[in-house]
Amino acid sequence: MNSVTFGLVQMAMSADPDDNVARAIRGVREAAAKGASVVCLPELFRSRYFCQSEDAQHFALAEPVPGPTTDRLVALAKELSIGIVASLFERRAAGLFHNTAVVIDPRAGVLGKYRKMHIPDDPRYYEKYYFAPGDLGFRVFDTQQAKIGVLVCWDQWYPEAARLTALLGADVLVYPTAIGWHPEERAERGAAQHDAWETAQRAHAIANGCYVIAVNRTGFEPDPSGSGGIEFWGQSFVAGPDGAVIARAPADRESVLIVSIDGARIEEQRVGWPFLRDRRIDAYGDIGKRFIDTDD
Repeated sequence: MNSVTFGLVQMAMSADPDDNVARAIRGVREAAAKGASVVCLPELFRSRYFCQSEDAQHFALAEPVPGPTTDRLVALAKELSIGIVASLFERRAAGLFHNTAVVIDPRAGVLGKYRKMHIPDDPRYYEKYYFAPGDLGFRVFDTQQAKIGVLVCWDQWYPEAARLTALLGADVLVYPTAIGWHPEERAERGAAQHDAWETAQRAHAIANGCYVIAVNRTGFEPDPSGSGGIEFWGQSFVAGPDGAVIARAPADRESVLIVSIDGARIEEQRVGWPFLRDRRIDAYGDIGKRFIDTDD
Protein backbone atom coordinates (compact mmCIF):
# COMPACT_ATOMS: atom_id res chain seq x y z
CA MET A 1 0.00 0.00 0.00
CA ASN A 2 1.26 3.44 -0.93
CA SER A 3 -0.41 6.68 0.13
CA VAL A 4 -4.22 6.32 0.18
CA THR A 5 -6.81 8.97 1.00
CA PHE A 6 -9.85 7.78 2.93
CA GLY A 7 -13.12 9.62 3.41
CA LEU A 8 -15.28 9.06 6.51
CA VAL A 9 -18.92 10.13 6.15
CA GLN A 10 -20.28 10.81 9.65
CA MET A 11 -24.06 11.07 9.45
CA ALA A 12 -27.12 11.92 11.54
CA MET A 13 -29.90 9.57 10.41
CA SER A 14 -33.47 10.57 9.67
CA ALA A 15 -36.54 8.35 9.84
CA ASP A 16 -36.63 8.07 6.02
CA PRO A 17 -34.34 5.41 4.48
CA ASP A 18 -34.50 7.04 1.05
CA ASP A 19 -33.36 10.33 2.56
CA ASN A 20 -30.50 8.61 4.39
CA VAL A 21 -29.29 6.89 1.22
CA ALA A 22 -29.49 10.15 -0.73
CA ARG A 23 -27.49 12.00 1.93
CA ALA A 24 -24.96 9.17 2.12
CA ILE A 25 -24.46 9.44 -1.62
CA ARG A 26 -23.97 13.20 -1.28
CA GLY A 27 -21.40 12.54 1.43
CA VAL A 28 -19.58 10.05 -0.78
CA ARG A 29 -19.53 12.58 -3.61
CA GLU A 30 -18.19 15.26 -1.30
CA ALA A 31 -15.45 12.94 -0.03
CA ALA A 32 -14.47 12.00 -3.58
CA ALA A 33 -14.39 15.66 -4.63
CA LYS A 34 -11.97 16.30 -1.75
CA GLY A 35 -9.64 13.57 -2.95
CA ALA A 36 -10.80 10.39 -1.20
CA SER A 37 -10.18 7.17 -3.09
CA VAL A 38 -11.98 5.00 -0.51
CA VAL A 39 -15.09 6.24 1.33
CA CYS A 40 -16.53 4.62 4.48
CA LEU A 41 -20.12 4.92 5.73
CA PRO A 42 -21.46 4.32 9.28
CA GLU A 43 -23.09 1.13 10.50
CA LEU A 44 -26.62 0.56 9.16
CA PHE A 45 -26.66 4.00 7.54
CA ARG A 46 -29.97 3.45 5.68
CA SER A 47 -32.06 3.92 8.82
CA ARG A 48 -32.11 5.08 12.37
CA TYR A 49 -30.70 2.57 14.82
CA PHE A 50 -33.80 0.38 15.14
CA CYS A 51 -32.14 -2.12 17.52
CA GLN A 52 -33.06 0.06 20.50
CA SER A 53 -36.22 -2.05 20.77
CA GLU A 54 -37.43 -5.47 19.63
CA ASP A 55 -40.11 -4.93 17.00
CA ALA A 56 -40.79 -7.28 14.09
CA GLN A 57 -41.85 -4.43 11.81
CA HIS A 58 -38.21 -3.35 11.53
CA PHE A 59 -37.35 -6.48 9.55
CA ALA A 60 -38.97 -4.68 6.61
CA LEU A 61 -35.87 -2.48 6.49
CA ALA A 62 -33.71 -5.43 5.41
CA GLU A 63 -32.73 -6.10 1.80
CA PRO A 64 -30.63 -8.61 -0.12
CA VAL A 65 -26.88 -8.00 -0.33
CA PRO A 66 -26.11 -7.46 -3.17
CA GLY A 67 -29.39 -5.67 -3.72
CA PRO A 68 -30.95 -2.28 -4.41
CA THR A 69 -28.63 -0.19 -2.24
CA THR A 70 -25.45 -1.95 -3.29
CA ASP A 71 -26.51 -1.55 -6.93
CA ARG A 72 -26.66 2.23 -6.42
CA LEU A 73 -23.32 2.28 -4.63
CA VAL A 74 -21.64 0.13 -7.28
CA ALA A 75 -22.77 2.59 -9.96
CA LEU A 76 -21.53 5.48 -7.80
CA ALA A 77 -18.14 3.83 -7.22
CA LYS A 78 -17.68 3.29 -10.95
CA GLU A 79 -18.72 6.85 -11.75
CA LEU A 80 -16.31 8.36 -9.22
CA SER A 81 -13.54 5.74 -9.55
CA ILE A 82 -13.45 5.12 -5.80
CA GLY A 83 -13.89 2.28 -3.34
CA ILE A 84 -16.78 2.25 -0.86
CA VAL A 85 -17.28 0.43 2.46
CA ALA A 86 -20.98 0.27 3.35
CA SER A 87 -22.89 -1.38 6.22
CA LEU A 88 -26.35 -2.81 5.53
CA PHE A 89 -29.18 -4.83 7.10
CA GLU A 90 -28.97 -8.01 5.03
CA ARG A 91 -31.97 -10.22 4.33
CA ARG A 92 -30.30 -13.53 3.56
CA ALA A 93 -33.45 -15.66 3.49
CA ALA A 94 -36.88 -15.68 5.09
CA GLY A 95 -36.29 -15.27 8.80
CA LEU A 96 -32.50 -15.03 8.45
CA PHE A 97 -30.81 -11.64 8.71
CA HIS A 98 -27.29 -10.30 9.20
CA ASN A 99 -25.54 -7.04 9.99
CA THR A 100 -23.36 -6.97 6.89
CA ALA A 101 -20.66 -4.72 5.44
CA VAL A 102 -19.83 -4.73 1.74
CA VAL A 103 -16.64 -3.60 0.06
CA ILE A 104 -17.16 -2.10 -3.38
CA ASP A 105 -14.46 -1.65 -6.01
CA PRO A 106 -14.85 0.79 -8.92
CA ARG A 107 -13.94 -1.88 -11.50
CA ALA A 108 -14.96 -5.18 -9.91
CA GLY A 109 -18.15 -4.00 -8.19
CA VAL A 110 -18.91 -5.87 -4.96
CA LEU A 111 -15.65 -7.51 -3.91
CA GLY A 112 -17.35 -9.31 -1.06
CA LYS A 113 -19.06 -8.92 2.27
CA TYR A 114 -18.33 -9.34 5.94
CA ARG A 115 -21.07 -10.38 8.36
CA LYS A 116 -20.71 -8.96 11.85
CA MET A 117 -19.33 -11.67 14.11
CA HIS A 118 -19.97 -10.29 17.60
CA ILE A 119 -23.63 -9.47 18.23
CA PRO A 120 -24.52 -7.45 21.34
CA ASP A 121 -27.62 -7.80 23.48
CA ASP A 122 -27.78 -4.85 25.87
CA PRO A 123 -30.35 -2.19 26.76
CA ARG A 124 -31.06 -0.21 23.55
CA TYR A 125 -28.68 -2.47 21.62
CA TYR A 126 -30.90 -5.52 21.13
CA GLU A 127 -29.09 -6.82 18.06
CA LYS A 128 -29.46 -10.51 18.83
CA TYR A 129 -33.18 -10.15 18.10
CA TYR A 130 -32.40 -9.01 14.55
CA PHE A 131 -29.08 -10.50 13.45
CA ALA A 132 -27.64 -13.98 13.21
CA PRO A 133 -23.90 -14.07 13.99
CA GLY A 134 -21.61 -13.80 11.00
CA ASP A 135 -20.56 -17.06 9.35
CA LEU A 136 -18.03 -15.82 6.80
CA GLY A 137 -15.18 -15.47 9.28
CA PHE A 138 -12.78 -12.56 9.35
CA ARG A 139 -11.97 -11.20 5.94
CA VAL A 140 -9.61 -8.90 4.09
CA PHE A 141 -10.45 -7.33 0.74
CA ASP A 142 -7.64 -6.63 -1.71
CA THR A 143 -8.86 -3.38 -3.25
CA GLN A 144 -7.02 -1.26 -5.79
CA GLN A 145 -5.99 1.10 -3.00
CA ALA A 146 -5.22 -1.11 0.02
CA LYS A 147 -5.88 -4.40 1.75
CA ILE A 148 -8.91 -3.49 3.83
CA GLY A 149 -10.15 -5.55 6.77
CA VAL A 150 -13.73 -4.74 7.74
CA LEU A 151 -15.19 -5.32 11.20
CA VAL A 152 -18.42 -3.82 12.56
CA CYS A 153 -19.12 -1.89 15.77
CA TRP A 154 -19.27 -4.42 18.64
CA ASP A 155 -16.40 -6.27 16.96
CA GLN A 156 -14.23 -3.28 17.91
CA TRP A 157 -13.93 -4.44 21.54
CA TYR A 158 -12.35 -7.80 20.66
CA PRO A 159 -8.55 -7.95 20.18
CA GLU A 160 -8.92 -11.43 18.68
CA ALA A 161 -10.96 -10.01 15.78
CA ALA A 162 -8.45 -7.26 15.06
CA ARG A 163 -5.50 -9.65 15.33
CA LEU A 164 -6.93 -12.31 13.03
CA THR A 165 -7.90 -9.71 10.45
CA ALA A 166 -4.42 -8.18 10.61
CA LEU A 167 -2.86 -11.65 10.23
CA LEU A 168 -4.85 -12.01 7.02
CA GLY A 169 -2.86 -9.07 5.67
CA ALA A 170 -4.98 -6.01 6.41
CA ASP A 171 -3.27 -2.64 6.04
CA VAL A 172 -6.35 -0.89 7.43
CA LEU A 173 -9.06 -2.03 9.85
CA VAL A 174 -12.36 -0.25 9.11
CA TYR A 175 -15.10 -0.25 11.76
CA PRO A 176 -18.51 1.05 10.61
CA THR A 177 -20.09 1.98 13.92
CA ALA A 178 -23.29 3.06 15.69
CA ILE A 179 -22.38 3.85 19.29
CA GLY A 180 -23.36 6.49 21.78
CA TRP A 181 -24.56 7.38 25.24
CA HIS A 182 -27.75 6.70 27.08
CA PRO A 183 -28.49 10.38 27.75
CA GLU A 184 -29.34 9.69 31.39
CA GLU A 185 -25.85 8.20 31.91
CA ARG A 186 -23.79 10.75 30.04
CA ALA A 187 -22.97 13.12 32.89
CA GLU A 188 -21.69 10.34 35.14
CA ARG A 189 -20.19 7.86 32.69
CA GLY A 190 -20.03 9.48 29.28
CA ALA A 191 -16.40 10.60 29.22
CA ALA A 192 -15.12 7.23 30.46
CA GLN A 193 -17.27 5.30 27.98
CA HIS A 194 -16.04 7.30 25.01
CA ASP A 195 -12.44 7.11 26.19
CA ALA A 196 -12.68 3.31 26.48
CA TRP A 197 -14.11 3.03 22.95
CA GLU A 198 -11.36 5.08 21.38
CA THR A 199 -8.59 3.55 23.50
CA ALA A 200 -9.58 -0.02 22.58
CA GLN A 201 -9.32 0.71 18.89
CA ARG A 202 -6.11 2.69 19.18
CA ALA A 203 -4.69 -0.36 20.97
CA HIS A 204 -5.65 -2.53 17.98
CA ALA A 205 -3.64 -0.19 15.76
CA ILE A 206 -0.62 -0.42 18.06
CA ALA A 207 -0.73 -4.17 18.64
CA ASN A 208 -1.08 -4.92 14.94
CA GLY A 209 0.96 -2.08 13.44
CA CYS A 210 -1.83 -1.02 11.11
CA TYR A 211 -4.28 1.83 10.58
CA VAL A 212 -7.70 1.86 12.23
CA ILE A 213 -10.70 3.77 10.90
CA ALA A 214 -13.88 4.11 12.98
CA VAL A 215 -16.82 5.85 11.29
CA ASN A 216 -19.76 6.61 13.59
CA ARG A 217 -23.13 8.31 13.38
CA THR A 218 -24.03 11.44 15.33
CA GLY A 219 -27.13 13.05 16.83
CA PHE A 220 -29.95 11.88 19.09
CA GLU A 221 -32.22 9.05 17.96
CA PRO A 222 -35.32 8.24 20.02
CA ASP A 223 -36.11 4.70 21.06
CA PRO A 224 -38.77 3.48 18.59
CA SER A 225 -40.74 2.11 21.55
CA GLY A 226 -41.07 5.64 22.93
CA SER A 227 -38.79 5.21 25.94
CA GLY A 228 -35.34 6.76 26.10
CA GLY A 229 -33.01 6.93 23.14
CA ILE A 230 -29.34 7.10 22.22
CA GLU A 231 -27.18 10.18 21.79
CA PHE A 232 -24.63 9.01 19.24
CA TRP A 233 -21.30 10.57 20.00
CA GLY A 234 -19.86 11.03 16.50
CA GLN A 235 -16.10 11.58 16.84
CA SER A 236 -15.25 9.28 13.95
CA PHE A 237 -11.48 8.97 13.85
CA VAL A 238 -8.41 7.51 12.20
CA ALA A 239 -5.50 6.09 14.21
CA GLY A 240 -2.05 5.41 12.80
CA PRO A 241 0.05 2.27 13.34
CA ASP A 242 1.50 3.85 16.49
CA GLY A 243 -2.00 4.43 17.90
CA ALA A 244 -1.89 8.21 17.54
CA VAL A 245 -5.16 9.78 16.39
CA ILE A 246 -4.46 11.38 13.01
CA ALA A 247 -7.88 12.99 12.60
CA ARG A 248 -11.16 13.13 14.46
CA ALA A 249 -14.61 14.38 13.44
CA PRO A 250 -16.71 16.58 15.73
CA ALA A 251 -19.07 15.06 18.29
CA ASP A 252 -22.25 16.93 17.51
CA ARG A 253 -22.66 17.34 13.77
CA GLU A 254 -22.35 15.61 10.44
CA SER A 255 -18.92 15.70 8.88
CA VAL A 256 -16.92 14.39 5.95
CA LEU A 257 -13.44 13.64 7.24
CA ILE A 258 -10.60 13.28 4.73
CA VAL A 259 -7.41 11.54 5.82
CA SER A 260 -4.36 10.46 3.81
CA ILE A 261 -2.49 7.46 5.16
CA ASP A 262 0.98 6.22 4.26
CA GLY A 263 1.60 2.51 3.86
CA ALA A 264 5.31 2.95 4.56
CA ARG A 265 4.44 3.67 8.19
CA ILE A 266 3.15 0.10 8.60
CA GLU A 267 6.52 -1.36 7.67
CA GLU A 268 8.35 1.19 9.81
CA GLN A 269 6.16 0.52 12.85
CA ARG A 270 6.28 -3.25 12.57
CA VAL A 271 10.07 -3.24 12.25
CA GLY A 272 10.45 -0.92 15.23
CA TRP A 273 7.87 -2.70 17.39
CA PRO A 274 7.98 -6.31 16.13
CA PHE A 275 4.93 -7.63 17.95
CA LEU A 276 4.08 -10.06 15.16
CA ARG A 277 7.62 -11.49 15.27
CA ASP A 278 7.58 -12.06 19.02
CA ARG A 279 4.16 -13.67 19.36
CA ARG A 280 4.33 -17.00 21.24
CA ILE A 281 1.96 -18.89 19.00
CA ASP A 282 3.02 -22.14 20.69
CA ALA A 283 1.54 -20.89 23.98
CA TYR A 284 -1.86 -19.58 22.87
CA GLY A 285 -3.83 -22.80 22.55
CA ASP A 286 -6.25 -21.86 25.34
CA ILE A 287 -7.39 -18.71 23.56
CA GLY A 288 -10.11 -20.81 21.94
CA LYS A 289 -11.73 -21.50 25.32
CA ARG A 290 -14.54 -19.40 26.78
CA PHE A 291 -12.73 -19.22 30.11
CA ILE A 292 -9.86 -21.13 31.72
CA ASP A 293 -11.03 -22.87 34.89
CA THR A 294 -7.81 -23.46 36.77
CA ASP A 295 -9.51 -25.75 39.28
CA ASP A 296 -10.53 -28.29 36.64
